[in-house]
Amino acid sequence: MRRRELITLLGGAAAWPLAARAQQPAKLPTIGFLGESTPSGQREWVAAFVGRLRELGWIEGTNVVIEYRWAEGRNERFAAMVAELIRLKVDVIVTQGTPAVLAAKQATFVVPIVFAIAGNPVVNGLVASLARPGGNATGLTNQTADLAGKRIELLREIVPDLRRLAIMANVDNPSVMLDIGEVQAAAGALGLEAGISEIRRAEDIAPAIEALQGRAEALYVAGDPLVTTNRNRLGILAVGARLPTMHGNRENVDAGGLISYGPNLPDLHRRAADFVDKILRGAKAAEIPVEQPTKFDLVINLITAKALRLEVPATVLARADEVIE
Repeated sequence: MRRRELITLLGGAAAWPLAARAQQPAKLPTIGFLGESTPSGQREWVAAFVGRLRELGWIEGTNVVIEYRWAEGRNERFAAMVAELIRLKVDVIVTQGTPAVLAAKQATFVVPIVFAIAGNPVVNGLVASLARPGGNATGLTNQTADLAGKRIELLREIVPDLRRLAIMANVDNPSVMLDIGEVQAAAGALGLEAGISEIRRAEDIAPAIEALQGRAEALYVAGDPLVTTNRNRLGILAVGARLPTMHGNRENVDAGGLISYGPNLPDLHRRAADFVDKILRGAKAAEIPVEQPTKFDLVINLITAKALRLEVPATVLARADEVIE
């Protein structure tokens, strides 16, 4: 074979992979959704998030891909799931809660992270400041600790003879530890005793509630993925132990809790989609300010109140955004 023919042949062969690559479709933008609970437990949150993405022009399966991973209330699973999302080369990670965000930040300094829910992201080291997050994370704070005093006041209106308050808390969650401090301070200001009932895994919930019988008149449940995932069982056990419960979000009241006051979590996930939209269009997470809730809900479960033989004052019912009957 002549030298010129050989060069032509080799040149053509080298071009084949390039031509093949040129014919391949471009990779769609990919969102990694790291859920703290389960698909059923976060159905409304996901629907709000995906619905807002659609309004912004991002249609799942058409021009954007969403990779879902579910921790099922087990914080120890976050690290492995984040690593998997990074291997998939996602363009942004969306998640909830301080443990998940910390796991994501420890795994990557490059992939943007949007948190739909986070308690005091500055104190917990998620961002440098609310106005200028810095790093690769931004999102929405749920102000959990700031609302503790209001929740205690509402609980005492429903349980007027309240003297001893128990606080159920996953003590492995840094955000929960901040919440505990605020609850104890608020309880102390009202002359209440406030003891901590520690949990770390699902198996701890039943013994913890059983141990509170006769030792507390009400239970403040600190919000956490472990609690969210096991809210149905927690609600049943608390009623069985005749313990009125206060929660930070309505999902736990739907599951049998007595009362909740706090940010509307589907709304926070809806707003998280706006952060994702900005990032997919080129904005940097470090430069997008952290936002705070604008929609708060007071929800009361009268079915649970009747089971506990509690009379909810008309003044409290009048302030409720929703009453479950």
